[in-house]
Amino acid sequence: MTTTTHLLHRRRFLPLFCTQLLNAFNDNLYKTAMVLFVVYSVYNDESQEGIFSAVATGLFMLPYFLLSAVAGQLADMRDKAKIIRTVKLCEIGLMIIGAIGLYMAWQGIMVDAVAIPLLLFALLLTGIQSTFLGPIKYAILPQHLKKDEVLAGTGLVEAGTYIAILAGTILAGWIDVQWAAIGIILTAVIGYISSRQIPAAPPMGTVSKLDWNVWRASRNLIRSTMDDPQIFYAIIAISFFWTIGAVLTIQFPPLAKNTLMASKEVASLFLAVFSVGIAIGSVSINALLKGTVSARYAPVSVIAMGVFVVAFYGACRLWQADQPTQLLGVMEFLSWPMASLLLLCLLGIAIAGGMFVVPLYAFLTTRVAPDQAARTIAANNIVNSGAMVTGALIAMSLNIVGIPIAEQLLLSAAMCIVSAWLGKRLHNAETAAKPAG
Repeated sequence: MTTTTHLLHRRRFLPLFCTQLLNAFNDNLYKTAMVLFVVYSVYNDESQEGIFSAVATGLFMLPYFLLSAVAGQLADMRDKAKIIRTVKLCEIGLMIIGAIGLYMAWQGIMVDAVAIPLLLFALLLTGIQSTFLGPIKYAILPQHLKKDEVLAGTGLVEAGTYIAILAGTILAGWIDVQWAAIGIILTAVIGYISSRQIPAAPPMGTVSKLDWNVWRASRNLIRSTMDDPQIFYAIIAISFFWTIGAVLTIQFPPLAKNTLMASKEVASLFLAVFSVGIAIGSVSINALLKGTVSARYAPVSVIAMGVFVVAFYGACRLWQADQPTQLLGVMEFLSWPMASLLLLCLLGIAIAGGMFVVPLYAFLTTRVAPDQAARTIAANNIVNSGAMVTGALIAMSLNIVGIPIAEQLLLSAAMCIVSAWLGKRLHNAETAAKPAG
């Protein structure tokens, strides 16, 4: 039995894995259902659609930037399992708010004045919930797993997260919005039940007083965490990766509708293929590294990601030369020339991305003391979310000035070069930190 399958049979891992999986599924079922409905059923302009998609992404990430310091302190100073259960209970309430917004939008009740603001408010609350879960899902692993199981556990959490994103994304594209409203409430309830099976994870170090001053806590947290060059470069590299991911996912719905003339089911297929690729990359890198936490494959992985982004852009330009005249369903899309190339390029982007980012997360939990792990993840979330909000603002600005969605893909490719340089710097720091001999 491999380490991976062994963990899936253990209570010290399985309930956490299921809870995180259900959380990722629900977040993406809600967010994707909301974005696809607004893009395809409310707006009819590429610029407006791109702006809405960017606003949604920015709102979801904003709590990570504002509240991660408090979340990280809380996770290191309180029982992590209890925090998870509290957050999952709150999820039931916020998904009820989101379901009301979806129902109002579906019925055409005060769509601009009430329904869309309600949908975005629920998305903001979802971001707050994920902010408090984020530091825990990785920091709890070294507490419940053996040292040689941490990388496998991290890979499973990443792979499970993206499989859940895949399922939520596909479902959101294929079911009517009223069924999505029911689904998000039911999933929240099941997720809470699952969270109650997670074993206790009490604080491992000295419990100090929480600093509720968000700005001071964030500044101090980042300053104290990033003294270690390995942690510093891992966090910056992860931030660039997720900024690239944010820009790409912002572009997918309006790109599918306006450049490729494809239905919302195809838009969800794009997001799903992206998630599958990340999951494949997450598991593959663990096999390549044989359980060792290392950044040696990071530079080549993200360069490969950039090459696939450029290839995807080229395929989109070729598609425009023979563009359909009406929206294509999934089967019509798949039978269209260049469809296979587009999907293969997208899959390549995601696989390379997964191989790049998973070892970097393992750095954050294995290069620090166990009682500092959650705060390290929280510092990472602050920097990541700041970068992703910046990416969303850049994408929104490009839409406002009228730059076509397809051309915006080149921004993501250029950012891969910076990520490769950061990955190389991290590997150099890793090598320098190893004892001689």
